[in-house]
Amino acid sequence: MTKADIVNEISKNTGIEKVTVQRSVEAFMDTIRISLAEGKNVYLRGFGSFIVKKRAEKTARNISKNTTIIIPEHFIPAFKPAKTFVAKVKNNVK
Repeated sequence: MTKADIVNEISKNTGIEKVTVQRSVEAFMDTIRISLAEGKNVYLRGFGSFIVKKRAEKTARNISKNTTIIIPEHFIPAFKPAKTFVAKVKNNVK
C-alpha cells in the first residue's frame, strides 16, 4: 500500500476531500520526522512507537582495499509495533 492508497482509503471512509487528507497525512509524517530528528520518540497507543535507536561505534572492513574503518556511533529511526497490532497481523495474514 502506498501513501496515495492510504489517502484514497481515508478519503473514501471519511468523506473528506483527498486534498485535505493528503495535507493531513503529510503533516503527520512531517511531525514524526521532525520529532525523531530532535531525538524524541513518538508513541501511538495500539499501533506502535517510532523510536530513535543508538548504534554503537564499530570496526568494519573494506574488503576491496583490505583496510579497517571505524564506523562512529550514530542514531537511526525505527518502528516498534504494539503487542495488539502484532497479534492482529499474526492472526489475519495468510
